[in-house]
Amino acid sequence: MDKSENIIEVSGVTAGYGNNVVLKDIDFTVKHGEIFVIMGGSGCGKSTLLKQMIGLYRPFAGSVTIFGQDIVEATLSERRVMMQKFGVTYQDGALFGSMTLAENVALPLEEYTDKSVAEIAQIVRDKLQQVELGEFGDYMPSEISGGMRKRAGLARAMALSPSLLFFDEPSAGLDPITSADLDSLILVLQREMKTTLVIVSHELDSIYTIADRVIILNAATKGIVASGKPRELRDNCQDSWVRDLLTRKNMKLENKI
Repeated sequence: MDKSENIIEVSGVTAGYGNNVVLKDIDFTVKHGEIFVIMGGSGCGKSTLLKQMIGLYRPFAGSVTIFGQDIVEATLSERRVMMQKFGVTYQDGALFGSMTLAENVALPLEEYTDKSVAEIAQIVRDKLQQVELGEFGDYMPSEISGGMRKRAGLARAMALSPSLLFFDEPSAGLDPITSADLDSLILVLQREMKTTLVIVSHELDSIYTIADRVIILNAATKGIVASGKPRELRDNCQDSWVRDLLTRKNMKLENKI
């Protein structure tokens, strides 16, 4: 695959809930191998945009093309095939509480493949080992820490060895050390698996550590107000609101525009 090829193309996306428009005319691309971060102030539509991208909701207008196919216009069967090519992790791992970590990780393999029980068990062990949970397969989600649940959710997202991963606030609710450890794990996995990552985050330390490129959403404009490398935007962006967001100088950021 050409390293400059766009894995994702978002064009003219307008989205919201009911009559409430949250995002308007959103355009951007994500390239192969990038760690791409969606950020912005509270209520700007970060998670809403992610839900449009993975096909959970249909935008009011626009298209989301993943691997050359529009997920918005895809049929149910086409979307099912597309979803095997990417993994998603949610804020608290979104693990099933009545199932062990190993059983959680096995779910995508049982759902989307015809692999044998033994083959699935081996893949599950491998994925848990990759996220440093190799000894915890028989544990229930309630028996492990929040950071471990996030890593278990990551193992499940990687079960089908996708070339694209989506993360919704991976560092939310974690202490600084656990958050830094998760950032390091994400970087290692991205390098080893050559995976493209799309991450929704507001954690500046994590963003500066892992992001190749960011887009910044604003609730007032309902659009993208800046895009680029986070440190360059922090130091050079002409928009003072963007600089404030990237330095946390003003806690009432959404009221500045």
